[in-house]
Amino acid sequence: MTDKGKVYLVGAGVGDIAYLTIRGKELLTSAEVLIYDALVDAQLLNLTPPDCLKLDVGKRGGKASTPQDKINQLLVSYCLQGKQVVRLKSGDPLIFGRAIEEISALQAADCNFELVPGISSVLAAPLLANIPLTDRELSSCFAVCSGHQPELLNWKALAAIDTLVILMGTRTLPEIVTRLLQFGKEDNEPVAIIRNCSQIGQEIFWGTLTDIVKKTEGISLSPAVIIIGKVVAYSDRIKQKISLPLADKRILVTRAAEQSSKFTTLLQQQGATAIEMPALVITPPSSWIDLDREIENIASFDWLILTSANGVNYFLERLKTLGKDIRALAGVKIAVVGKKTAATLEKYSLKPDFIPPNFVADSLVEAFPETLPGKKILFPRVETGGREILVKELTSGGANLVEVAAYQSRCPDKMDSSVWQRLQQQQIDVITFASSKTVSNFVQLVEQELATDNNIQDILNQVALASIGPQTSKTCYELLKRVDIEATEYTLEGLTDAIVQYFGN
Repeated sequence: MTDKGKVYLVGAGVGDIAYLTIRGKELLTSAEVLIYDALVDAQLLNLTPPDCLKLDVGKRGGKASTPQDKINQLLVSYCLQGKQVVRLKSGDPLIFGRAIEEISALQAADCNFELVPGISSVLAAPLLANIPLTDRELSSCFAVCSGHQPELLNWKALAAIDTLVILMGTRTLPEIVTRLLQFGKEDNEPVAIIRNCSQIGQEIFWGTLTDIVKKTEGISLSPAVIIIGKVVAYSDRIKQKISLPLADKRILVTRAAEQSSKFTTLLQQQGATAIEMPALVITPPSSWIDLDREIENIASFDWLILTSANGVNYFLERLKTLGKDIRALAGVKIAVVGKKTAATLEKYSLKPDFIPPNFVADSLVEAFPETLPGKKILFPRVETGGREILVKELTSGGANLVEVAAYQSRCPDKMDSSVWQRLQQQQIDVITFASSKTVSNFVQLVEQELATDNNIQDILNQVALASIGPQTSKTCYELLKRVDIEATEYTLEGLTDAIVQYFGN
């Protein structure tokens, strides 16, 4: 009999991936099935494993949506199949969602489930607009309500409350204003409407009960949070000083689909909004035969060369699969290219014997600590598309080089729709490339989206292109005709510094 699975009802947070809880991220990275709402950040979907089944059941006003009974059925069905199911709901799962119906269905089927809180826009939207919901003088309390069906609310009671937070109320805004004025709210009561809270397109509309409807007439406001109360006026008094060098900059990070990005964290620490775009799909090689053979003969090698974090992971995991551990490498020296590769190696309790000073493969041969003639070197590498200069230089230097495929790197089938939309709407300030392959794959993905009469240069004419080093820059010049930013130290930290300097000029 199949073991029961478990359903996790997870709050996706206010919108931006930065506000996801640590527990939420842990569950997404191990989900077998993801059933998600319309308003969750598209970047959250990239946290799931490559083989995770993703089902969009989002509900948006005025558009076709998945019936709630069908959602309940999906949760129960996959749970009873023994799957780990993440039900990703925008905001917090128990605030203005239909989680109770889903929980009832799970309980009726005797399914295991767990509730995981998320940051609700009820709290985050006013904070991100510098609006306090409470104040010793102006607001001793606040109320939260849905504006979806205003006729069901007690407007006399609501009008007496200092501060109101209204969700799903943009379509009924005129009626909300009318009822509050009818029951005693002052006509100059401040109002703020925060649209797309925490997202790149966040926008705030300011007004009073007298003029807010006219000020937003003809504007599509959803999704938005409406704040009504005297505390709205505090926003101008508590403006946050922006001191981080990349504040308000929107930076696209091209990366491998299944890898979390240290680079994203570095950029966020400088104030940037980092948008991750999978530009590489990393998979096992087409065959393990060659790598397995050399691992069995690993003691015959003098050196092991690893030039990427993927090479480290695939080689050492294969070593483990074949029943060996790091003791098999006791007599083999290890050379790595780059700090990231070295850091990945150290996760396996191994330290490299040699790192070239310039962190690039080209300098590995030039600075190699031993004479090459007669040295037997194992080079586990990407199966296709890797640079050949290292192979040629080691071989011409007299080394007995054995290169084997340890992993494969290919282009994703399609560009993330949210990234394409941001590119079209010129909502990206910088595109970063940490390898030549991310450049070529990015170009391929963009060209798939372009109409036949459009040019890639038209999409990128207001975007700065940032490269991690000379070889990546060379590919940028070949395919995109320019490079605006190039790191002087060929690391992610160096690329971050170069972007900071670019905007500091």
